Amino acid sequence: MTAITKASFNFPRQIKVYNGKVRDVYTLDNGLLVMVASDRISAFDYILPKGIPFKGQVLNQVATYFLEATRDICPNWLLATPDPSVAVGIACEPIRVEMVIRGYLAGHAAREYNAGKRTLCGIAMPDGMKENDKFPSPIITPATKADEGHDEDISREDILEKGIVPREIYETMERYTYQLFQRGSEMAAQQGLILVDTKYEFGLRNGTVTLIDEIHTPDSSRYFHLDGYAERQEKGEAQKQLSKEFVRQWLMENGFQGKEGQTIPYMPDKFVKTISERYIELYEKITGNIFVRSDIENIERRIDRNVRTFLAEQELIK
Repeated sequence: MTAITKASFNFPRQIKVYNGKVRDVYTLDNGLLVMVASDRISAFDYILPKGIPFKGQVLNQVATYFLEATRDICPNWLLATPDPSVAVGIACEPIRVEMVIRGYLAGHAAREYNAGKRTLCGIAMPDGMKENDKFPSPIITPATKADEGHDEDISREDILEKGIVPREIYETMERYTYQLFQRGSEMAAQQGLILVDTKYEFGLRNGTVTLIDEIHTPDSSRYFHLDGYAERQEKGEAQKQLSKEFVRQWLMENGFQGKEGQTIPYMPDKFVKTISERYIELYEKITGNIFVRSDIENIERRIDRNVRTFLAEQELIK
């Protein structure tokens, strides 16, 4: 198995499992979560038919890199990464709102803007902008978190009026979101990149707002190359970027945008390899580290062994 797309682990003390679009989360009876980053890839809220070798490892290691680099801003769930594709952390009660933050008019925001809309999630977007222009200041465009199907845009006002999130908790999430985006932007700039937009998910641990899941990965974020950005904007050229937007573009060019009646196109092996290389490129570009490819001869066996060894060691420590 060179890409892990579907696995059913049975770890010690496991009591339930949640299979997400990309990650499989195993809950243990001691309050720990084992999060396996699969090699599945999703776009337009659909899981694509082929796995992408090394994608899970890239996501897990990029997320770990940024979670460790932002512990001074807010608490997060991560305890350890016992395997290249696995993170172990503390279970939190998820807050069912994603905090999407955008520094530039790109992706979903650009598509809405080009359709004539000038507000997104209750936030006004200035007239006269071009796709990929920088906003005067970053905007938060929240989305309700769906277990299945599409996440839905929602305004700050609706969140508070409907009591989806209490005001004090939401304002804490807002503050953390701005601070995390600022830190991510600074770290990206050091590597010659622009952090265009991203999303953060939070949960509650003993009443404390805690950062959960992953951050600043190519699944949750969009990056432009800083070098040449201004020139490309001036000429009206497409920006050189590191994200999975190129996967969405390929799907749209092949007649798929997640709409009813559309069929996911066949993914040639050459395109799968290209996706894998682009994910590895992002890891190396954003961290400044060389990507070390793990043994993928049998990923499932490797993950099971490493997680069991880690959990056994934790029991001995206790």
